[in-house]
Amino acid sequence: MLRPRDQHGFAITTPCPLFREVLAGPLVLLLLLLLLLLLQTSCLRTNRHIGLLDFKRRLPLDWISNTMNFIDSLTLLFLTLSAVKSAHIPKEPERGPHAVIPLMEVYNKSLCKPRELLVEIMQEYPEEVEHIFIPSCVVLTRCAGCCNDEMMQCMPTSSYNVTMEIKRIKPQRQQNDIFMSFTEHSACECSLCEPCCEHCSERRKRLFVQDPTTCRCSCKHTDEYCKERQLELNERTCKCDKPRR
Repeated sequence: MLRPRDQHGFAITTPCPLFREVLAGPLVLLLLLLLLLLLQTSCLRTNRHIGLLDFKRRLPLDWISNTMNFIDSLTLLFLTLSAVKSAHIPKEPERGPHAVIPLMEVYNKSLCKPRELLVEIMQEYPEEVEHIFIPSCVVLTRCAGCCNDEMMQCMPTSSYNVTMEIKRIKPQRQQNDIFMSFTEHSACECSLCEPCCEHCSERRKRLFVQDPTTCRCSCKHTDEYCKERQLELNERTCKCDKPRR
């Protein structure tokens, strides 16, 4: 089979068909590069059977031709890899407005677990009736979900306090940024609601932390929290009061 020749009469080497299809992956890329280098070197050695003097005279042109083909092969290789890596992976088709949601998906979404809920600040601080808060509600992680039994309810088994910066406004008087404490839940479970714990204080329940298993009430604020504000902790009401003189 006759091989095509360039304008100088030398045979033009072409990349082997093996390199037209490239598999993605660092190891495969390394092996292909090494194999390509070996094949091109072999092509240089066996390209033409010419005399020693003629070989020395014509070596640069052959070398340039083969080098350019080698670079073209590398370019094709990297372009192919780039196309494979950046290829669009089709996602699952989006659910249409009339699609039916599977039972297991519905069930899993309804389980009792910590969820992000919008909670009104006035619900947590009902005694702050003379103030306006910005924002008026905050996102808190609270237990919510179905227990599939009317005798059970989704209750927290672990909770902690978070402090948020809120703007408090007293109409026509003053406004300032204050730090407010809120309770968040980190773990939940469905537990029997008989007997359910009574609230530690119906009006000031946000000042207390209640153990759902023992119904024991404790103050949300600590003595250190009140002292930082030059106040004293009232253990009966769990409020930070002005120190007695």
